[in-house]
Amino acid sequence: MSAPPLGFQRVKVIALSVLDADRANRFYSETLGLPPAYEGSEQVGYLLGQTILMLKANWYAPPTEAPNPRITIATDNAPQTEQALRARGVVIADPVQAYDGFHVGSFLDSEGNKLWFCSPV
Repeated sequence: MSAPPLGFQRVKVIALSVLDADRANRFYSETLGLPPAYEGSEQVGYLLGQTILMLKANWYAPPTEAPNPRITIATDNAPQTEQALRARGVVIADPVQAYDGFHVGSFLDSEGNKLWFCSPV
């Protein structure tokens, strides 16, 4: 007998620790230009495609440059994304390089969380 399907669809929420909620909200809304995400009438974070980036102040763990698990954002063109992030004053932690057919780089959010981004070469 085979196991029933799990029904996985997509990543719904990625929770990120923040030290300063106001600063983090400005970063995600103004610097990155992401639209707000709501659960009911409460704003819970920001939308990245269909995924919610949920900002968690006073969370169990502080922001980190060495996250586990690693979060990677698909982009249309990673080198152009790096340029656009730099133009917004965002810290690039790992400049874009080619790895196994993908351009991959990372940046730090306003709280020090490292987020990766990539696109096909």
